[in-house]
Amino acid sequence: MARHSRRNEGKGWVPLPARTGPARPPKSAPSPGSDWLWGWRPVLAALANPARGAPRRLVATAERTRQLQAQFPELPAPEVQEGTAIARLLPAGAVHQGVALKTAPIEPMTLAELATPASGVLVMLDQVTDPQNVGAVFRSAAAFGARGVIVQDRRAPPLAGALAKAAAGAIDQAPHARVVNLARALDELADLGWRAVGLAGGASDPLAAVLDGRPTVLVLGSEGEGLRRLVAEHCDALARIPTSEGFETLNVAAAAAVALYAASQRSGPLSGPASG
Repeated sequence: MARHSRRNEGKGWVPLPARTGPARPPKSAPSPGSDWLWGWRPVLAALANPARGAPRRLVATAERTRQLQAQFPELPAPEVQEGTAIARLLPAGAVHQGVALKTAPIEPMTLAELATPASGVLVMLDQVTDPQNVGAVFRSAAAFGARGVIVQDRRAPPLAGALAKAAAGAIDQAPHARVVNLARALDELADLGWRAVGLAGGASDPLAAVLDGRPTVLVLGSEGEGLRRLVAEHCDALARIPTSEGFETLNVAAAAAVALYAASQRSGPLSGPASG
């Protein structure tokens, strides 16, 4: 199978200049409380996920404790605390709904595990770093039966905290893979039988005209920057989501939801996430 860089010859892209300047700074330390899950739906989904193992710490109000013990009778009794005490364990403003959990993180799948066999829809995020947006993308991926979500290892926030709250349990339902280089990952996906469609506001073709029902990777870039050029070059097609005249663009979370719905309509019945 020809590589993407060959298929995209003639589109007008030019080689990227060599990277210059100072090296990237090291990863920042996680913020306090970022290793917690909070909120009723994220905690329920994590407790129901056997891959998580036993809770490391589970804190709940008296009412939530009764509800948890009714749903998970085999679960060790949570620490019963008032809501204000739970809030002090978490980042400021965390809406915990009376429950918080520390548990083992979800292990990513390899790209080949996630993408084999080629069928349905995958989502790839190019430098989308806002936890609320990433969480919302996971939620849409689970809702529309995507096979999973692909993120860049150094750029993606941890699947916990505010991200998990925004995902409303979807990080335990939609598998994910972390890759070092998105362009190389798109080449690997092409060899596995996937077609990459990049979302770009300036693309000439609307999304509906580009989707064709084949196994599809929807590639979405960060707000403001959009897809990086090298990632766009490795897509088989670029497409836009038509919006009303005078309206600029949807944010990445809304664009992902629209694109996933459109792709699910072209690819047939929802296939559900890949099994881990």
